[in-house]
Amino acid sequence: MRNVCGTVATLLVWGLSSAAWARVVVAQATDVPPPGFSKTEIEIPMRDGVHLHTAVYVPTSPHAALPILFLRTPYGIVGAATALRSSLVELEADGYIFAFQDIRGRYKSEGQFVMMRPPRDRGDAHAVDESTDAYDTIDWLVKHVPGNNSRVGMYGVSYPGWLTVMAMLDPHPALKAVSPQASPADMYLGDDFHHNGAFRLSYGLEYATRMETNKEQASFAFDRYDTFQWYLRLGALSNVNARYLHGAIPTWNDFVAHPNYDQFWQRQAATPYMDRVTIPTLSVAGWWDQEDFYGPVTIYEALERHDTDHHNYLVVGPWNHGGWMAPEGQKLGAIDFGSPTSQYFRQHVLAPWFAFFLHDKGTLDEPEALTFEGGANTWRKWDSWPPKSRVTPRKLYVRAGHRLSFDPPSGAEGAGDSAFDAYVSDPAHPVPYRHRPIPPTYQPGGSGWPTWLVEDQRLADGRADVLSWETEPLTKDVVVAGGIAAHLFASTSGTDSDWIVKLIDVYPEQYDPDPTLGGYELMVANDVLRGRFREGYTEPRAAVPNHVDEYTVDLHTQDYRFKAGHRIMVQVQSTWFPIIDRNPQKFVSNIFEATDADFQSARQRVFRSPASASYVQLSVENDQ
Repeated sequence: MRNVCGTVATLLVWGLSSAAWARVVVAQATDVPPPGFSKTEIEIPMRDGVHLHTAVYVPTSPHAALPILFLRTPYGIVGAATALRSSLVELEADGYIFAFQDIRGRYKSEGQFVMMRPPRDRGDAHAVDESTDAYDTIDWLVKHVPGNNSRVGMYGVSYPGWLTVMAMLDPHPALKAVSPQASPADMYLGDDFHHNGAFRLSYGLEYATRMETNKEQASFAFDRYDTFQWYLRLGALSNVNARYLHGAIPTWNDFVAHPNYDQFWQRQAATPYMDRVTIPTLSVAGWWDQEDFYGPVTIYEALERHDTDHHNYLVVGPWNHGGWMAPEGQKLGAIDFGSPTSQYFRQHVLAPWFAFFLHDKGTLDEPEALTFEGGANTWRKWDSWPPKSRVTPRKLYVRAGHRLSFDPPSGAEGAGDSAFDAYVSDPAHPVPYRHRPIPPTYQPGGSGWPTWLVEDQRLADGRADVLSWETEPLTKDVVVAGGIAAHLFASTSGTDSDWIVKLIDVYPEQYDPDPTLGGYELMVANDVLRGRFREGYTEPRAAVPNHVDEYTVDLHTQDYRFKAGHRIMVQVQSTWFPIIDRNPQKFVSNIFEATDADFQSARQRVFRSPASASYVQLSVENDQ
């Protein structure tokens, strides 16, 4: 009873009517506020009558009016303040009221949860979406939370980052600054569920079941530790509903019903709505983000086209998904970046950002883009990203003898159909995307999922179904700053195929800074293209067997220094399992409905003749 009375007393100070008291949520004893804060839980009414569970933390020490930092999440707000103290301690000195909210249909909030709910039809006066829910909540907070200065900032990593983006679409006047971090932008073209039309199987299945089995979070019940083996025994994707989900997971059903880039996926994509910069925006990304690297960079680039008032900014560091919230951020897997990069970001970028816009403190000394240059392990400031000057597009060609060179192939290395490297891709024996065993993504105690992008690629180098080419040891540094794209002139003996390309930094065999990294193969950029989408993502097209086509694989962007003495490597393969589902390599209209009998081996050829010269195009800094 003491907790109930204490909460009601707080609400009386906030001036709520007695009708609102029925919506008070008593804080659980295990979720007490951190020292220096009082906590109140309330269910805030939305315009359609649904109430959203929200916790507000107010500093208990005497203070002037403070801004509100607001985070919305589908992952549950119990314990949010504890996590806050460990990851955003740099913000506390400036003073904030913190608000956390369970989104519609999740945990203690009412309503129906819809995965990545599309923006509403603005022609429907009664429609709601994540933008209206954010607006209604901010309106309530500034009117009822005591001691606020009528300014609100929003932030969030991953799904909460996307919720921040949605709040930007029609922002409340009190929303003065936002930092969407690792936000998805397009779940078909480059973020969590698909990359360039290729389905991210293990993540898609495990995340969908995690989010839609109940209102909280549930792990899929694997019957073995090594999920590589489980997914291989699963067989075709048509077996998922038949054997396990039985139509009960809405997002999986959407995968099956929408195998191409149709209106369903296009409505979810954020970038078509990014037609103006409504408020100062700081997008944050990690070069080795295993979930959403495409999103934040794409959102920044979309907003930049409309940034007439210089309110759009980008930070990219040497992090995995949300790694900038780690205590230090000096290491990722085996790779040491030489300084506590996460701490630097929060102290020197994030805290001053919100202090400037929400407190009127300091000056905004933020470059247009701040990126961390891997290899050199240093922060760099740019007036645009990708750079508009100081770089030159250069082609790194596949050559005979498994060599890479900035010089194009000559006729002496073969012409026409005689100049190629080949391998057989067998879906029954796919290439693991990381070292086995591969435990479930959400394995209690850790699964290795957060660091797989920095794993040593010698796990694939030398396999008969993986092609590798590399340069001689570099005689001087090569700095890549900007866009990267692979152009493969290739053929398949089947009628469909996946093409996975990796750009790799090969360390010297004798590596004095850390001898354990001798010969290490570090992925610098990578991605996959589902071959049926080589001409566009809305209309899949079968390949003509053994016909040479150009496959352009977007490897996105990087700021990386390949140092003298290192080698640059390119790997190409056609399976990457089970992060990417297996392509049957026989064209079927919908791979989600393929049967086990549809899968076949295929002979893949990558050409390197003067007329069909496969290459990776790099943005190379001019003075290198």
